[in-house]
Amino acid sequence: MSNIDLNKLRRGWAVQIRVVHALMIRELSTRFGRQNIGFLWIMVEPLLFAGMVALIWRLSKGPEEHGVSIIAFVVTGYIPITLFRHGVSRSVAVFTANGALLYHRQIKLVDFILVRFVIEVLGGMMAYVFIGAILILFDEFPVPANIGLLISGWMIYALFSFSLCLIIAPLSEMSEVVEKFVPVLTYVMIPFSGLFFMVSWLTPEARDYILMSPFVNAMEMMREGIWGNKLTAHYVAWYPIACSMLAILIGLPLCRHVRRTLAVE
Repeated sequence: MSNIDLNKLRRGWAVQIRVVHALMIRELSTRFGRQNIGFLWIMVEPLLFAGMVALIWRLSKGPEEHGVSIIAFVVTGYIPITLFRHGVSRSVAVFTANGALLYHRQIKLVDFILVRFVIEVLGGMMAYVFIGAILILFDEFPVPANIGLLISGWMIYALFSFSLCLIIAPLSEMSEVVEKFVPVLTYVMIPFSGLFFMVSWLTPEARDYILMSPFVNAMEMMREGIWGNKLTAHYVAWYPIACSMLAILIGLPLCRHVRRTLAVE
């Protein structure tokens, strides 16, 4: 590759980074405004959701489940699933909501999905770190046994969630039925998310089926990263990555198709 091509690539990346940064500031200001705690709501929303559910489970089921803190177990499941649910719901009709910005030729349709999803990822990460640190102080959360595996699982979970957003966003523009179906989808997938269980707690027959869910593989990675050998995890790391690549290959052409038919007002 020549120096001219490299310089063009660098300039292109620099422009794209500025576009994403500007869109993030706009999105945060639009969603949270400048009142009260502002953008910190991106952390508080998943934090409150996971904390309240964990408290209910603690009161109804007791302090431990299979030898681990039930509060920590629920939190490690609900924060990732909140990322998926919020990310998918925010991607519905995202092109129509931001269509006027397409007059700027530097802005692409995928930027709208990326910006909204990155905000959800940042909020989820902040919530994860904050609630984990607080629970560690109260001896309700272990110090992660393998921080690298925990981060890898989180990144893979986020990657697959984002790849689904790339499909759902254009489909929601093509059909109103998809927009109505998305809330149902986010609830139906909960049993297949690995939220309520470890794969090792299931029967051998059920394990083969549940491991077909990319979410479960990523969730198992995160929980092994937290508890280490205290829990037996089952996962294939490349499987959710491969599913994500396939979904991206489907989603990008769909976005391109919608861009050709989208009326900019």
